[in-house]
Amino acid sequence: MEEEYNREQLAELKREFQQKKKELTTLRSQLNTTNSEKETAYRELRSVRDKTKSRTELIKALKKERDEMVNKVKEHKKERDQFNQEVKGKSQQKKEVDQKKKDLLDKFDKKENPRFLKKQIDQMEVKLETEPMEFKKEEQLRKTLKELKNKYLKLNEVDQLLKEVNNTSMDFAQVRRKAEDSHHLVQEMAQKSQEKHEKINLLFKEVKQLRASEQPQAEKYLQLKVKYENIKKELEEVSSRVNELGKLFKNEDEKSFKSRVHEKTAEVREKMKKRQKLSTEDILAFQAMKD
Repeated sequence: MEEEYNREQLAELKREFQQKKKELTTLRSQLNTTNSEKETAYRELRSVRDKTKSRTELIKALKKERDEMVNKVKEHKKERDQFNQEVKGKSQQKKEVDQKKKDLLDKFDKKENPRFLKKQIDQMEVKLETEPMEFKKEEQLRKTLKELKNKYLKLNEVDQLLKEVNNTSMDFAQVRRKAEDSHHLVQEMAQKSQEKHEKINLLFKEVKQLRASEQPQAEKYLQLKVKYENIKKELEEVSSRVNELGKLFKNEDEKSFKSRVHEKTAEVREKMKKRQKLSTEDILAFQAMKD
């Protein structure tokens, strides 16, 4: 059985219906606004998280590069130390050879030339073999030849020593250059490693700041999400009530219309009995009753 309402109740329900429709309009506006704020907050939160993730990944990559450089620095330091030890050895060897050179050269006239001595020796030998001479003169010449040969041998020893000095100096210079190059490489790689370490520290600070800003941003998003769901729920409830009231008033309107048609039909039948003239409204009302 359908519930019946009196005029006062219908009037009260109509006031509620109008009020609920206004509420519905307001809630829809609030829902759209809150949804927009919620999506903005989500994008901002996502942006912070993406930045945190990208910086964390960069830190990981830089750490790997830094650690590889640190290992290479250790290797090059070991190599540099080996070169330095070799430099010390070569340096001592050079000092000893230089001292030998000095001691030996101090015994000879610096103007003496091994080539000139060799030429003199060759000439004397030829002379002794080809020219006749007195015994004393030959004896003196042989004595002089022997002295020249001894001097030549000493000078030749100096020449060999000079070659040894040159080779030692070259070895020393080459090893020292390698040690210097290795040292510069160690400094360069250590500097690059330090730069990466400083960049990592800077990124750590940025990540710390981003994570500090992430929490309030997440809380803001959560609050807006809860607010959105509450407004949505309230809107659904109000919308349901508006639909319910709208259906009620539609039914009441139909009842009212049928009641008026019944009344009008009764009037039309009475007119027909009395053979009175029917108006267009009378005919339509009568026709509606028949339908």
